[in-house]
Amino acid sequence: MTIATLAPSAPGLARRQLLRNGLAGGMGLMLSGAGLTGTAPAAAATASELTSYQRRIMLAAQRERDRLASLLLDSNLVAVADFAQPSSLPRLHFVDLAAGTVQSHLVAHGRGSDPAHVGWLKHFSNDMGSLATSRGAYLTCEQYDGKYGPSLRLRGLDLTNSNAHDRAIVMHPAWYAAPDMLAKYGKLGRSEGCFAMAPEDFGTALHRLGSGHLLFADRIGEA
Repeated sequence: MTIATLAPSAPGLARRQLLRNGLAGGMGLMLSGAGLTGTAPAAAATASELTSYQRRIMLAAQRERDRLASLLLDSNLVAVADFAQPSSLPRLHFVDLAAGTVQSHLVAHGRGSDPAHVGWLKHFSNDMGSLATSRGAYLTCEQYDGKYGPSLRLRGLDLTNSNAHDRAIVMHPAWYAAPDMLAKYGKLGRSEGCFAMAPEDFGTALHRLGSGHLLFADRIGEA
């Protein structure tokens, strides 16, 4: 599926508009690790240890980074959510393109994308009220305190996720995205379209992503 992009002829205008609309309050929050709660990050696979699947994830991260580099404050770290995988597997990958490493975490998908709650994303949607996950590239914006605690606003960069801001699609911690859900049910709970992570992992997201980074969501492939 081809994803429409922001007009390439005016990257400066697009960057200024994004900064004005979504990042004005957040670009100064390039977060340090001080004061963040959560467990230490899981060991990341290095370039020499990457599986063929992880290499596909890295190629997707590199492609999207190159496509949208003019909009990013930091283009070395890209988050890739692979919704070809079930919610029982770590499918939110933090790709460090400079170091050649991939670090993976659990992430929930929207209930509208999985109405029967089978643990697999069945479809994407950008529609208002769909409660579904949207595919496409997102720009991370400012941190704020939400229903689940510290959260990270997102702005959709493609036609397939253009309603992300109006739908309040964000990254946030949630109890239903924690590993103990897998022991009980074999799958995570569902969000309302947000990228919900285990509370013990979300500090890593705030620390490593912060404002001005790229998050890309799609179906990448089989592990």
